Amino acid sequence: MAERQKDEETVLDRILTLELARVTERAAVSAARLRGRGDEKAADQAAVDAMRRELNQLPIDGTVVIGEGERDEAPMLYIGEKVGTKAGAKVDIALDPLEGTTLCAKNMPNSIAVIALAPEGGLLNAPDSYMEKIAIGPGYPAGTIDLDLPIATNLENVAKAKGVEVSELTVCVLDRPRHAKLIDDIRATGASIYLIGDGDVAGIIHTTNSEETGIDLYVGIGGAPEGVLAAAALRCIGGQMQGRLVITREEQRERAKRMGIDDANRKYTLEELACGDVLFAATGVTDGNFLKGVKLGRNAITTHTVVMRSTTGTVRYIEAQHTQLEKFHLD
Repeated sequence: MAERQKDEETVLDRILTLELARVTERAAVSAARLRGRGDEKAADQAAVDAMRRELNQLPIDGTVVIGEGERDEAPMLYIGEKVGTKAGAKVDIALDPLEGTTLCAKNMPNSIAVIALAPEGGLLNAPDSYMEKIAIGPGYPAGTIDLDLPIATNLENVAKAKGVEVSELTVCVLDRPRHAKLIDDIRATGASIYLIGDGDVAGIIHTTNSEETGIDLYVGIGGAPEGVLAAAALRCIGGQMQGRLVITREEQRERAKRMGIDDANRKYTLEELACGDVLFAATGVTDGNFLKGVKLGRNAITTHTVVMRSTTGTVRYIEAQHTQLEKFHLD
């Protein structure tokens, strides 16, 4: 009887893993209808509405810990919102219905719809602030990177572990004025830089398949919520990551305290950002380095999704054709 119950729970977990694909697919399709229209808010709201509808059909008792902002500022999927049928396990949810809103509005690469689930307490409840981050993919010895080391030392360590020269490495960095010195320091080592205008969740995930993406290391300051989402993906695929909140205002410090963060200068490891049985899914909105964008056909919609689970180390890529267009609330 106990074995049967365990088997049933495993099946339910597998079903939930695949159901996450449906959640991000719906959000991605809704956003894709507004690609290239220049309206970031409309695209983001369309993705939020679709993701919320699908989440509320899942057999979970979920709490959004990384969402669209505070309740008063976000009409849906705000931090602390309860989602799901309330019939299943208690889970924490981190989500970004449209990661790379500017990329979608301009129809540029690497805009995605993304979500992660973990057991209650499994995801860092990070404030909507900046986070200093460094990440690499799997296959490196523990401790290869360290947020407190100079970038030149980190690159030397990665190059040594990979068996190449530093000049053969490529570093992904958000193209922001705040990174001017960091970019200069990286170039001084001889390494190449891959600048991205937005979407640092995808940027970090790119490090997990350097042979395909050409990106060996991610470093820089981006959003803290995006850091938790990226950590969830790395927990499933493998890799190393460290993050530290960048608190610049007293109101951010007070907000962090309300979320249970007493030490704003703490350096978080990958496992402290996301722990337990983590599920992760992302669907491409626009074409990118690791996911193809939504194809809106006359008779069918094609989506490309990655679904991952940390306990099994399984990574599934799902290219799906959807012919029942009314299910996407399309006109």
